[in-house]
Amino acid sequence: MTPSDRRRFCDRTLANVIPATLRDEIAKLIDDVRERGDDAVVDATRHFDGVALSPAELRVTEAEIDAAQVEPALHDALRLAINQVRKFNEQVRQRLCNWSIEASPGVHVGERITPIASAGIFVPSGKASYPSVAYQLAVPAVVAGVPRIALLVPPLPNRFGRVDPAVLVVCRELGVREVYCANGPAGIAALGFGTATIPPVRKIVGPGSPAVTAAQVEMQRHGIATMMVLGPTESMVVADHTTDPRRAALDLLIEAEHGEDSTVVLVAADLSVVDAIDRHLDLLVADLPEPRARAARAALGSLGGAVLVSSIDEAVEVVDRFAPEHLQIALDDAHATDVAARITHAGEILIGQDTPFSAANFILGCPASLPTSGFAAVSSGITAAAFLKSTAVANSSESALRRLGPSITAISDHEGFPAHGKAIRDRFDRATR
Repeated sequence: MTPSDRRRFCDRTLANVIPATLRDEIAKLIDDVRERGDDAVVDATRHFDGVALSPAELRVTEAEIDAAQVEPALHDALRLAINQVRKFNEQVRQRLCNWSIEASPGVHVGERITPIASAGIFVPSGKASYPSVAYQLAVPAVVAGVPRIALLVPPLPNRFGRVDPAVLVVCRELGVREVYCANGPAGIAALGFGTATIPPVRKIVGPGSPAVTAAQVEMQRHGIATMMVLGPTESMVVADHTTDPRRAALDLLIEAEHGEDSTVVLVAADLSVVDAIDRHLDLLVADLPEPRARAARAALGSLGGAVLVSSIDEAVEVVDRFAPEHLQIALDDAHATDVAARITHAGEILIGQDTPFSAANFILGCPASLPTSGFAAVSSGITAAAFLKSTAVANSSESALRRLGPSITAISDHEGFPAHGKAIRDRFDRATR
């Protein structure tokens, strides 16, 4: 690729994800929710989701949560996944602890780590149901100790506007009793502003469609904290002569089947491997049902493709410049770990061909809600850390303040803040009189 080709290849800004027309439409919807509350939420749910609910039906009842049932095999799988995600996040929480040091004699500084007051968790629905998103986001919030967790999920049309029981089972397992069923963007606005039925939260997280992403970005203008950017999904696979082409093809399709706006890229140092993977993809895509096959063709074709590099060193450069959401180093064990250690910018790094994206998405325990659109270069996936905040704590003795006083007054004088300096000079001048 030429330099301009490379820039276009890596250019995945918010403008690409959220066109101006969609941004304006979502801004109007959010203003409507702010003004009309529940009535605007039910109108949006009827218009965009095709489901008529009354304001009283926006909140899922405790009885519905308690009565939710799934097949035993799925229930066991959900419990295993919750346990795996919990173990990962307990380690995250353990490492984010209170600390204090004596920075100089008589001066102690540190941090106290506490959970945020409330969190709203968005779980996509509509086209399909994603209980995995529910536990991938709710478990970190629970482990962080967030006192109030509200979960929002759009209605499934084929279930007469109700919520997938698998999502409710996850909520029951985690003790999340505040669940709302509503249109995604309108529900996000309701969680941000608060309505008669839906109390406001301080932070909203969760992946979704461009409309959902636009709603979260727009709510930042209204003082609500969100995580940017979680969608559309993207993945990258690094391959060379040691890569098994059929397994690589299978793994490329994992994220490719998500939707027609997904991006899937193969980065390979061997043209023969690219050709071999391509042959397997032709056969595997043909076996996918619609609309998954159509999504895969778009993700691997017009929105993705293969990048041929001269070496694995150059592959590392491509990965870091692209900063993918999901990355698999599909090399043999002798090389995969070494290459992974050289990668700086990726939402997740899966090492070897026995660590496919589906394992990480569902069961391994590492975060699956990850930054997209190049934000992996500056932000992280959602773990317990996303629901914690740090408060700086400091203590200075009188002798320490006397010692530091001249430096404080020198800086305050330079910056033109006389009260800053007077607070130091006056206390010690008076003490000596």
